[in-house]
Amino acid sequence: MTGPLAHVRVLELSRVLAGPWAAQTLADLGADVIKVERPGSGDDTRTWGPPWAGEGEARESAYFLSTNRGKRSVTIDFEQPEGRDLVRRLAAASDVVIENFKVGGLRKYGLDYDSLRAVNPRLVYCSITGFGQSGPYAARAGYDFMIQAMGGLMSVTGQPDGEPGGGPVKVGVAVTDLFTGLYAAIGVLGALAHRDRTGEGQWVDLALLDVQVAVLANQAMNYLVSGAAPRRLGNAHPNIVPYQAFATADGYMILAVGNDGQFAKYCTAAGRPELAQDPRFATNPARVANRAELVPVVDGLMRTRTTADWLAVLEPLGVPCGPINDLAQVFADPHVIARGLRRDLPHPALGSVPTVASPIRYSATPVEHGAAPPALGGDTDAVLEELLGLCAADREALRSRNVI
Repeated sequence: MTGPLAHVRVLELSRVLAGPWAAQTLADLGADVIKVERPGSGDDTRTWGPPWAGEGEARESAYFLSTNRGKRSVTIDFEQPEGRDLVRRLAAASDVVIENFKVGGLRKYGLDYDSLRAVNPRLVYCSITGFGQSGPYAARAGYDFMIQAMGGLMSVTGQPDGEPGGGPVKVGVAVTDLFTGLYAAIGVLGALAHRDRTGEGQWVDLALLDVQVAVLANQAMNYLVSGAAPRRLGNAHPNIVPYQAFATADGYMILAVGNDGQFAKYCTAAGRPELAQDPRFATNPARVANRAELVPVVDGLMRTRTTADWLAVLEPLGVPCGPINDLAQVFADPHVIARGLRRDLPHPALGSVPTVASPIRYSATPVEHGAAPPALGGDTDAVLEELLGLCAADREALRSRNVI
């Protein structure tokens, strides 16, 4: 790898999504990521199918493939003393450890931050938990769905109460896990920058609940400033109008008017230029205050033309709008194709597997997607020989005792 983190080695002691997403992000940037998995079973998500890529013993779940690109897999049973010793030695040869065990879960194995800092003072150690290393909920397990609920996201997602289909709804992907993975990667990069200046490693504490509250962004500030808890608005925006999905003559589309100039252009294109001069609608604060009067008018206008007709007239005017695509349409979109967001990577057992490319684009150190997610334990021998100097006989002895 030749990316900006080609000098960094990451030891991943995590599974499922948040930790693996953080490690995959670092792998995309060139880091050597060594994923430690349980012999015989590995990351839980290896069995989270269908759908599967491939068939029989060689198959891999789409879920596992989505978050383990660019890594090497080593199978070690660290419930055994010899296995714990191997992991400690790998940590001594690494720059970063990422783990997502329950609070204190690795202490009994001597793989917690204090234990590993003793063998590698420069180590950046990132712990990902549901509720963090402190606080009254610290010992609880945390899962994305429940954190979306506890952290307020579901209170602002879904149709308004009392309307058809109203009630709380989770986001269609595990965004709390994904955001936590990204914040973990950012936290690791900051800690590495600190280490470069001081030579000192540190512990990075990431909590799903902290992250979920942090990414409420304007909705959180709407509450903190006003004291009024935001409510569910379906596809509408709490601070901008009109900014939502509308039915057209043949389907649905998004109209995302972001300022008064765009609204005036929309009104002209819709044949109702006088709306932009109406004091109730002339400014965004006025439109938000008079949402109930304006949205039905816009809804009636949008139903008079097809989605394609609206896109053809609004896009040249610079009025933000777009179709509502399913994933087949997304990956067939010419812009998505041109940006190379689908990549097919060589896989040792399956020939090749698809992946979604990293969205990060560097001018000097381009992201490389050189390796598909690894087969379970596929790199055990190579890593133990390369980093720990274990010869074939040593490895065979460990294998005979089910340590690796």
